[in-house]
Amino acid sequence: MFGMEISTEQLRLMTTDDLAVATELSTAAGWNQTAEDWQMLMALEPNNCFAIEADCRLVATTTLLDYSQRLAWIGMVLTSANYRGRGFARRLLATVLDRADSLRIETVKLDATEQGRPLYETFGFQAEQAVERWSRTASAQLHPLESQRSSHFSMLSPHLRALDLEAFGTDRSNILQALAERSTLQLASNAFLFSRPGRTAQYLGPCIADDPAAAREIIINVLKTSVHSSWSWDLLPANKEAVALASALGFTRQRCLTRMTRGKPLRGRREDMVFTIAGFELG
Repeated sequence: MFGMEISTEQLRLMTTDDLAVATELSTAAGWNQTAEDWQMLMALEPNNCFAIEADCRLVATTTLLDYSQRLAWIGMVLTSANYRGRGFARRLLATVLDRADSLRIETVKLDATEQGRPLYETFGFQAEQAVERWSRTASAQLHPLESQRSSHFSMLSPHLRALDLEAFGTDRSNILQALAERSTLQLASNAFLFSRPGRTAQYLGPCIADDPAAAREIIINVLKTSVHSSWSWDLLPANKEAVALASALGFTRQRCLTRMTRGKPLRGRREDMVFTIAGFELG
């Protein structure tokens, strides 16, 4: 009808053609993810990365990671500044939750900003615990050692895999394998640490260790032998040893988020072994 605007909004799956614009969205939000992070998410979950296109342009996103059907993780909830207030995030959230229900996933989690938390609460999410971003900028090392990098998650011993399951609460081998293909991997008999490139800072994590001394040793080794000067470290502040270690190594708290959960309660039995998480979008 004359004088009425015709809506051009479309909810659809993301494709690799969306990489550039998706990266622009996360960059505009000040996030550390790279195009490679987006590409990894789409490769892991081609049927669970959703977008809204408006005016022939991608303007909002949400991703859903499936951890062995026991747990799903929501991430990359983004809306372009010019399109906020139109319910796009709510629509995408409803879509991914419907998808999780159709897959019979028992528990859904996410790491929420204070701005996003009220929306998640309307969908039945409840606060589980705090999660924090710590950062550090330091002088680059002049003589870095060669990195130990491998695309084979099988380098993790059965003992380390068991530690990860005990710490995280469910099997996440598919995500760790994907991370191993683009990360530096540091191993000890009772600990492991991934580190990977970020847009503005190198990302430290995940790190699982069954004692603080082991975590300290491998984290210090990475920091001392890297050419990178800026680092991001996301941790659970309930792990006081992780907080103390981050502080001692010159990291400072930058952001505070809330880990939220919906559905059947699911926690790792040994969350004290989680010294760094895999990322806000990964858990």
